[in-house]
Amino acid sequence: MTDREAILNELMQVIGEEGCGLACEEATVFKDEEGWKFMLEGFMEPWRLGHTLDEARASIREYAGMGFGLS
Repeated sequence: MTDREAILNELMQVIGEEGCGLACEEATVFKDEEGWKFMLEGFMEPWRLGHTLDEARASIREYAGMGFGLS
């Protein structure tokens, strides 16, 4: 499993299939020079998840816990 697949898997575990919807499509999770990012529908800028897989997983859980559209 690639890091990207692991991040998508984490989204599915935290949010679930219904909540994930378009957010889990191919183009919404990506990595650039600033690290992993996640683009949510309706937001102009991607959300930073961190540089490592563990940071990305922690960020997803933190965002979901705060209710930022990830529930």
